[in-house]
Amino acid sequence: MHDTWTAVDNYFDDLFMEDDAVLDATLQATLDADIPEINVAPNQGKMLNFFIKMMGAKKVLEIGTLGGYSTIWMARALPEDGKIITLELEQHHADVAQANLERAVVEDKVEIIVGMASETLPTLANEAPFDFIFIDADKPSNPIYFEWALKYSRVGTVIFIDNVVRDGAVINGDSEDEKVHGVRNVAEIIANEPRVEAFALQTVGSKSYDGFALLRVVS
Repeated sequence: MHDTWTAVDNYFDDLFMEDDAVLDATLQATLDADIPEINVAPNQGKMLNFFIKMMGAKKVLEIGTLGGYSTIWMARALPEDGKIITLELEQHHADVAQANLERAVVEDKVEIIVGMASETLPTLANEAPFDFIFIDADKPSNPIYFEWALKYSRVGTVIFIDNVVRDGAVINGDSEDEKVHGVRNVAEIIANEPRVEAFALQTVGSKSYDGFALLRVVS
């Protein structure tokens, strides 16, 4: 089925996605730098871009920069006075991302902060609230990231948590995979959090079988 999922993605990408040499170069630079190929798919990057445009968001928090591919998609959606703060554990990843941002000419809208997100998140109080928060980092820490995301939100803030289906493993409470438990733990926390409304959606495509959770802060 994966071949079919990829073919369908390619079909719609050919129809709806414009050729983009900058984004292609970003993916190639990330690959050349031996950074894991776990960036969002092009159609998901465009989805993030759409969300930010539809919201009229100006301040974005991204947890997990990698090579800056998703960062570029989101930065392009921001107005001239918009800003993204993106958190990245690895200095090497951050250096590659910075070069990619400069190639895309969006570096003035983006600040990369390097270090463990659990340690850098507490330093961002003066930047809050954020309009849109994208969580796409180490899955075991999802509960910590959600806690800070909620703290740095306002009514109407949208929180996007990626990779929550894990090839369907999310339904296995006996899994020994700490990533699965990170997803399940944050899902249970969200389900019991009255300050947000949420849903999760399964996805298939060129990035295989996964999904995301989308939350809106309501109080």
